[in-house]
Amino acid sequence: MAQCVQSVQEFIQDSFVPLVAALRSEEAERLTRKNNLSFAELVKPFCRLTSEVHMRDPNNQLHIIKNLKIAVNNIITHPPQPGAIRKLLNDVVSVSQPAEGLVANVITAGDYDLNISATTPWFENYRECFLQSMPASDHEFLNHYVACMLVVSSSEPEPVEQFLKLSQEQHRIQHSSEYLYPKWFIPNTLKYYVLLHDVSTGEEQRADSIYEEMKQRYGTQGCYLLKINSRVSNRGTDEQIPDPWSQYLQKNSIQNQDCYEDCPYTVISNKSSDHLISDGLDSEIKDGLPNNFKTHPLQLDHPSGSLDSTDYTKAATSLQDSKKSNSGMPHGACLTLTDHDRIRQFIQEFTFRGLLPHIEKTIRQLNDQLISRKGLSRSLFSATKKWFSGSKVPEKSINELKNTSGLLYPPEAPELQIRKMADLCFLVQHYELAYSCYHTAKKDFLNDQAMLYAAGALEMAAVSAFLQPGAPRPYPAHYMETAIQTYRDICKNMVLAERCVLLSAEILKSQSKYSEAAALLIRLTSEDSDLRSALLLEQAAHCFINMKSPMVRKFAFHMILAGHRFSKAGQKKHALRCYCQAMQVYKGKGWSLAEDHINFTIGRQSFTLRQLDNAVSAFRHILINDSKQSPAQQGAFLREYLYVYKNVTQLSPDGPLPQLPLPYINSSATRVFFGHDRRPAEGEKQAATHVSLDQEYDSESSQQWKELEEQVVSAVNKGVIPSNFQPTQFCLNHYSDNSKFPLAVIEEPIIVEVSFRNPLKVPLLLTDLSLLWKFQPKDFNTKHEGETKELGTCDGAMIGTEAIAEFLINSEETKVARLKLFPHQTGELHILGVVYDLGTVQGAVTLDGIDPSVGLQTGKFVSNGLSVRGRQDLEIQGPRLNNTKEEKTSIKYGPDRRLDPIITEEMPLLEVFFINFPTGLLCGEIRKAYVEFVNVSKCPLTALKVVSKHPEFFTFGGNTAALTPLSPSASENCSAYKTVVTDPTSVRTALLSSASSVDFGVGPGGQPEVINVPLPDAILLPGASVQLPMWLRGPDEEGVHEINFLFYYESIKRHSKMCHRVLRHTAVICTSRSLHIRATVCRSNALEDEEGRGGNMLVFVDVENINTSETGVKEFHIVQVSSNSKHWKLQKSVSISEDKDTKLASRERAKLCFKAVRCKNSEENYTFADIVFGNEQIISSASPCADFFFQSLSTEFKRTHVQSHTHASQRAGKQSFDETVRLIQRCSEVDLNIVVLWKAYVVEDSKQLILEGQHHVALNTIGKEAFSFPQKQGLKKILGNSDWEDLEQELPEMVLLKFFRPENTPVPARPTPEQLSNLIKTSFHYPESFSHSFHQKSLCLVPVTLLLSNCSQAVVDVMIDLRHKTSPEALEIHGSFTWLGQTQYKLQLKSQEVYSLQLKACFVHTGVYNLGTPRVFAKLVDQVTLFETSQQNSMPALIIINNI
Repeated sequence: MAQCVQSVQEFIQDSFVPLVAALRSEEAERLTRKNNLSFAELVKPFCRLTSEVHMRDPNNQLHIIKNLKIAVNNIITHPPQPGAIRKLLNDVVSVSQPAEGLVANVITAGDYDLNISATTPWFENYRECFLQSMPASDHEFLNHYVACMLVVSSSEPEPVEQFLKLSQEQHRIQHSSEYLYPKWFIPNTLKYYVLLHDVSTGEEQRADSIYEEMKQRYGTQGCYLLKINSRVSNRGTDEQIPDPWSQYLQKNSIQNQDCYEDCPYTVISNKSSDHLISDGLDSEIKDGLPNNFKTHPLQLDHPSGSLDSTDYTKAATSLQDSKKSNSGMPHGACLTLTDHDRIRQFIQEFTFRGLLPHIEKTIRQLNDQLISRKGLSRSLFSATKKWFSGSKVPEKSINELKNTSGLLYPPEAPELQIRKMADLCFLVQHYELAYSCYHTAKKDFLNDQAMLYAAGALEMAAVSAFLQPGAPRPYPAHYMETAIQTYRDICKNMVLAERCVLLSAEILKSQSKYSEAAALLIRLTSEDSDLRSALLLEQAAHCFINMKSPMVRKFAFHMILAGHRFSKAGQKKHALRCYCQAMQVYKGKGWSLAEDHINFTIGRQSFTLRQLDNAVSAFRHILINDSKQSPAQQGAFLREYLYVYKNVTQLSPDGPLPQLPLPYINSSATRVFFGHDRRPAEGEKQAATHVSLDQEYDSESSQQWKELEEQVVSAVNKGVIPSNFQPTQFCLNHYSDNSKFPLAVIEEPIIVEVSFRNPLKVPLLLTDLSLLWKFQPKDFNTKHEGETKELGTCDGAMIGTEAIAEFLINSEETKVARLKLFPHQTGELHILGVVYDLGTVQGAVTLDGIDPSVGLQTGKFVSNGLSVRGRQDLEIQGPRLNNTKEEKTSIKYGPDRRLDPIITEEMPLLEVFFINFPTGLLCGEIRKAYVEFVNVSKCPLTALKVVSKHPEFFTFGGNTAALTPLSPSASENCSAYKTVVTDPTSVRTALLSSASSVDFGVGPGGQPEVINVPLPDAILLPGASVQLPMWLRGPDEEGVHEINFLFYYESIKRHSKMCHRVLRHTAVICTSRSLHIRATVCRSNALEDEEGRGGNMLVFVDVENINTSETGVKEFHIVQVSSNSKHWKLQKSVSISEDKDTKLASRERAKLCFKAVRCKNSEENYTFADIVFGNEQIISSASPCADFFFQSLSTEFKRTHVQSHTHASQRAGKQSFDETVRLIQRCSEVDLNIVVLWKAYVVEDSKQLILEGQHHVALNTIGKEAFSFPQKQGLKKILGNSDWEDLEQELPEMVLLKFFRPENTPVPARPTPEQLSNLIKTSFHYPESFSHSFHQKSLCLVPVTLLLSNCSQAVVDVMIDLRHKTSPEALEIHGSFTWLGQTQYKLQLKSQEVYSLQLKACFVHTGVYNLGTPRVFAKLVDQVTLFETSQQNSMPALIIINNI
């Protein structure tokens, strides 16, 4: 049980006190009414004695009474109706609520920290009122009057006669059979005569004389003169007199006579020991009710819950009115502090001189009567030991006893006299004697099987045993249990059983026997009284929580039961309080169904009490937790919630929009898209893919777009990225960088995608769904700022808001809504959240396992009419910061500004369409398409550029050339090339032309990835469109390729916030295999060509058809081979075959050989040489052939550019040394590029198509094989095309990784043997066969010319050694011949010089000889022999010596 203000001893003593009746004359009542009090109320605060009282027991032993209290009550001659008692108790509990601001007890039990009210004043008030409103009964005397005060005013004409009248009235009430109520203790009731004197108006001498007469008539012990009203009532006085009545009468307004006007009596109860009081003494007494214990007047024959709620409401209203009226009238206004002392002295005198002597005398008389009647020893008190030590009558069990509750004892029966004496002893705190008497009476009653009497004796015997000082015996709890069982089961009297439980539970609680107390309280709960059951269950719950080991869940469970019974009893506030306390235990512990039930009940009770905020909060909890309820139950919860919410919003229709709990919003998944609705593709047109909300975020792709944009911005700003550069982000989401304010353009829509989730199993219908925003207009060209518009959802002049009329979210569905805003002014926009009407769909409960929401179409479902308007905020937490030490050691989050865009000035807007854009190509295939650029904004755009990581994939044509004209044959074949019909005589002979790389946007200083789009006049006006040709070349590697285009453009007018805009397009091209080309270059043995110049080379081209015919390709035709270089050109084809065309079917290979010669060096222009195999020449120096060639060289340019920087930084220390090495290396380098142009014949849908394309091979080193694309496919796939090309040129073959400290990488100090072998080129001129007559002359001398050619740009010292190697193997190889003349020659060759050395070889017999035996050594002039090495010619020089 909860803590009480009083101790258990004080509680029991105050529950059973001597009762004194009060009869007063009308004049005396008028005097007391001056103070707004009746006489009984006047003396009430002074009825507790402040000093100890002494009396003697029957053994003449002194007995001390401490803290004695008496009760003075007006006489009521009719017991109250049960209905009135129920209302009384109901009202007592209803008005007693927890004090606001009261600090609750915090009880920690295991994982629980519970806030529980330590006291329950409503229970104490109920208990007090219940005990004091119990009418007197014949089986006990505790509620019988012991004495009667007769009160008369001194101002009456004949006070003595008035006393006589009152005395006769009292006698008639007590002894006449006409009155059965109230009950009196003994026939000879003590009468105490009180003369009331009004000091302010009465004559004091007259009062004194009357009092003297009273003393002579009634004795000094039987009368008293009480002087009151020492001052005239004056509310305006400054003197503040204490009001001791307020604490007793504060709650008395609930029993005001106005509440029960229809009843012939008034029920008044207060916190003290009031009983049933009647104010109308002189009114005619109505017929009394028979008072027998079979049908007790307090028996509740109907559950209190059956009270009509409207009556209860009326009663409560009248209570409030009466309370207000009473509270406005002060009590004791005519009394001074002296009057207070006089009243206190009066009560003391009455108790000392009148009441206690009378009780002492009565006890002695009863004791004497009992001794004489029973024939026992001298005193009952001294005989108790014999009774207990003698033979005991065995107590029969309750079940063995027959129902004899109707047995009646006559008033003079000895058993009743013992009970009467026991009750008197109990009232004056003589608990030992009382216990003896109760124990004796109990035996007698049990012997007579008078069960009601026996139960009463058992009850009081148990209480007396507990209250005995020194606790000589333990509390006999079994007495109480027997009494409760008897009252409840045999006597059917729940009121008396309830009194037993209240007393016993309090006693058990004081002994810390909480478990037994709880069991006792729970046992008495029943269906006949909801209020009683609720209070007892609540106290049982407190018992469970106050145990040594608190039983938290039992506490919560019984609190729920108590709350339920409070609700049935109409006590809504108490019911709500119980549920809220129990909620602390169930909350967050996974008891979802219990939690739902509690929240639902709390919501309903709060709504009934008009605590609408609490109701909304409770229903909100039901909906936001993952509910395990059935769909029907969830639907009921939702409808209840909407109904409550609607009532809340109706109270304050102009207030702020409430926060709605449904549906859930995943704020972090919110996406913001800046961009207009793009036009769809029409026919052959394909719109640029750009960015849309339907695309998933890809971090790798996002990084690529960012790098492309940085690349083009850097190119526009001369290689520097501006400090205020902000990468364009079209779609902001959880992964994007949202630390900066995004930029949006005026008059272009902003789309916010909000992710909703419906956690319920019933569909939700959102209507009129739109965004909530705040806007601050701002002109970025001036410093003036406009006023902030808060929540301007209706202000369409600044921001247009698009609403979704109906948005249905099915059960447990996650669905996104895309909401639009249209900014019409520049400024700062803040998107705060969403606003909508939340409702349900009519008939949304699943029946027979079929969800009716399935298949509902937007606009076709019907709301059930119940919806509320509210909002939900979009609160997005930024990324956690983890950079500084402070951020790492604490939890800090950065900003997320995706919902705070800045609206900037008008900008151009570009749309791009691709016409005839292919999806599949052969590797190297050239295809012509068109691109349409459309300006859909209201301002012109300029500086249109496109950037891509794969510039070799496409071209818009050269800078200087106009659009490529179509030659007749080209138009005939729909060729993408510029062609010219050739003269048949020129077949296989080079046709020359030249072009500059700058003309095609490629150069050492440029960025080949950034390509200017050749717009006419470089401007695209608003609404204008232009179509430009675009040539595409299939990537060299087969497979699926994603190629990103980023279109960059600017406005003509410079803006402070947004400098440029971009448009994205991703092209997906599937390429299939076509040709594979390998090429090598080697020096020609012929040191002179037709023009007499040296330095010729042979180029071998190996072409293989690796197409698998899956794409329908029949055969490939090699139509032309072109070369382009600054230093070399193809001269003619050296081919054995006479076929004009070179045709390759699947898996066929062709070998081609060409002669290459030097051309005039040019620093700028490339020389193009075309060797045509067909009837028409493709001009390789024009678009698009040259474009793709130069783009394939772009990586070479970058590499050369980097190397030149590296050389410049290293040249300071070792200039001459490095230059020498470089000269030697250049001898083996060749800068010759081969372009193989082809046609493929494809059969598709029974039609033959001609496809055309080109492959590039870059020949850099003499003797080293080069390929049209790299062979190491695995590594290529990992690195990507462009990276692999860089790697292929820089790393000839794979090497082990080496880790070293980063330093400037030096140029290799020693040339390789291969490089040195190319320094000097040697060639023998001699007759292939020589005839000699060895018979005539034994020695054959043959002249041999050795040609030495310096291939380098430096002066070279050469040494020729003609001596043979002496090894036998060498002899076998070379045969035996001898060089005549010098054995060594030392020469010096200038740059590119050809020197002829005349030698003679001597043979002694016929045979085949190899003349290639001379060893040639070379070194650069002014260098040590560090670089000297053998220059052995590997090619044999065979001569045949014949004999004639």
